[in-house]
Amino acid sequence: MKPGADITAFMERLGHDFARPELLIRALTHGSIASATRPDNQRLEFLGDRVLGLVMAEALFRADRQASEGQLAPRFNALVRGETCAAIARQIGLGEVLKLGRSEMLSGGRRKEALLADAMEAVLAAIYLDAGFEVAREVVLRLWQDRLDSLEDDPRDAKTALQEWAQANGMPPPAYEQTERGGPDHAPVFHITVRLSDGREARARGAGTKRSIEQAAAQALLDRLEGRE
Repeated sequence: MKPGADITAFMERLGHDFARPELLIRALTHGSIASATRPDNQRLEFLGDRVLGLVMAEALFRADRQASEGQLAPRFNALVRGETCAAIARQIGLGEVLKLGRSEMLSGGRRKEALLADAMEAVLAAIYLDAGFEVAREVVLRLWQDRLDSLEDDPRDAKTALQEWAQANGMPPPAYEQTERGGPDHAPVFHITVRLSDGREARARGAGTKRSIEQAAAQALLDRLEGRE
């Protein structure tokens, strides 16, 4: 099976030349266009999640031999979470080669964070099946290297950090409220307010996923609580 020019260009950006390009095609196939003869990428996504997890766990384990499990876990979560996988996918132009059904394409599927993250994991599984774990490991480490190098000692996401702050101060978990939603369906703009039980709150707005704007609101409130605002 000879891949098209777009897939060939993507393989160059990815840094792996597939011996079996059909594996890559499957990794890029969303359920909206799948059929009995054209399987989607969900099974590969399941496998790729585990491949990524093992590579990241090993890299963190070797990078800091003094770190406790409690220190390693948030670093690991920061590297494998959906937002990070989607960012890597954007970095290599994965959205440009996603195979989507018409309705998903019209709704902005090539930019959707969840679709990009899932496809990124599926692509990692395809590399693993095509060339083995060592090759998959090399690709992952190359694509994630900047994030590994710049990882903070405590890379908890803002929502987790805010919840832990509230618990440490004897409060229930923060409440998140969507106060407004605008923009087109394929690129919604969310307005989110996060509020503590004592009335302190912060707001954020922006395009992207609802979760990402919740993270921004949580970070804004953390900055206020810690006097960084």
